[in-house]
Amino acid sequence: MTHFPQPHPQRRAARVQLGDSVAAAIRLEDGQRARGKLQTISVTGGLLALAKELGHGDFIEVAFQTRSGQVHGMAEMLSPMRHFTNGCLQPFRFIALGDDDHKKLRMALDLVTDRSFLGAQSSQFSAHKGL
Repeated sequence: MTHFPQPHPQRRAARVQLGDSVAAAIRLEDGQRARGKLQTISVTGGLLALAKELGHGDFIEVAFQTRSGQVHGMAEMLSPMRHFTNGCLQPFRFIALGDDDHKKLRMALDLVTDRSFLGAQSSQFSAHKGL
């Protein structure tokens, strides 16, 4: 069964800041591939550091590795937040996640949040080798 993340209108999903440590594999609608670095993640979406801006409204497949396993989902790109000389920061929202992917993402986020609350470092997310 596929999970369709729905943002709660009164409360934002908890976000986890990842820095520049988690590679994300991206596949565009036309089959082209891109790479990015996951900066922030939540159960409803995230923020990618990209070498080249993707189109607002573009649908993509995104995959990244957590200690709970690989998470793979469909997402919609939103408007870039910030441009740099070597790329941009661009948010996305998940539009579909398989049940197993949703479970792995939620477990990884819960562990990171719990460990952060306790003041411990977490390595629930790690570099991804490819889509």
